Amino acid sequence: MAATAIQGAVTYDFALVGGGLQNGLVALAVRAHQPDAQIVMIERGDAPGGNHTWCFHDEVPAWVEPLVTVRWAGYEVAFPAYRRELAAAYACVTATRFAEVVAAACEVRVRATALSLGADHVLVRAPDGSVSEVRARTVIDARGPDRADPGACGWQKFLGRELRLAAPHGLARPMLMDATVVQRDGFRFMYVLPLAADRLLVEDTYFSDGTYLDAEASRVAIDEYVAARGWTVAAVEREETGVLPLPLHGAPARAHAPLEAGYGGGWFHPVTGYSFPIAARLADAIARGGDLEQLARAQTRQAQFAHRLNRMLFRWFPPDQRYRVLERFYRLPEPIVRRFYALELTAFDRARILIGRPPRGLSWSAMLRGNA
Repeated sequence: MAATAIQGAVTYDFALVGGGLQNGLVALAVRAHQPDAQIVMIERGDAPGGNHTWCFHDEVPAWVEPLVTVRWAGYEVAFPAYRRELAAAYACVTATRFAEVVAAACEVRVRATALSLGADHVLVRAPDGSVSEVRARTVIDARGPDRADPGACGWQKFLGRELRLAAPHGLARPMLMDATVVQRDGFRFMYVLPLAADRLLVEDTYFSDGTYLDAEASRVAIDEYVAARGWTVAAVEREETGVLPLPLHGAPARAHAPLEAGYGGGWFHPVTGYSFPIAARLADAIARGGDLEQLARAQTRQAQFAHRLNRMLFRWFPPDQRYRVLERFYRLPEPIVRRFYALELTAFDRARILIGRPPRGLSWSAMLRGNA
């Protein structure tokens, strides 16, 4: 391979490698707490955020507010034997809003590839093939893992369609889990966000043992779900898919330089995929100069319990019985539910989640094998 000429270094306060949720939040937090900081984001895609929708239970720092597209006063869950309305506020961030706000907070280099990086530098290849060095006081790598071990995780996978309806849908709040649908390929539910009076995001979601997502079957299932509720689709505005590993074990969260953040560094929610509050906590600590080692220890303790829950869910229950675990969980007091999604469980919370009559469907033989 021929040698590549490297252009002169450009110096910044922060070099953010990867333009996903974690580094987008870092850019906003730094801009809020260090207004004069020089920030560059290196993103291999066409825009920060890609084609994603993020939601969170509304307990995040104030600097997140510009990202919020829609906010609701509560949400619902539904299971075959139980239905509940929860009063916790819930908020949504769209990819379009995310890209706009992040681009206003920092310099964004799109379609750029990080060839290598260290604690104070990144080697970057631009779209035209030229290579330059970016030097920075702080380098944060949030590109995610290269791959996951299929034998050491379950999988959350989904196909979502943003729909414009012919008439208002009448929904006042999201349906986070409608598990009254047919259970197949693991724990399955529909996730419904009312984005506007005539717009919905409907996702067919699975907690499965494998990665295969039958996209066409999900499209048909969404069409049937929408039609059964009397809604008429005028247009499909957008579609998004995802396959996210939910690990059964994991390495401790890391805080050394260069900081590996987001999923690759262990800064995420192993059970739910709701990583917004964890990413926001880390971003706020980075921007404020907080104790990242202490934060990493706290994240590791919480993640270890979450890994235990994943082992129980994916190993102790047959796929078509996993919904019973979530059905039982949602009978807990609402503050515990909120702290679970934020990954801020207390010792008492962990005891409340585990102690008591186990959900129906538990395979005792699988449990004993797993414990062994």
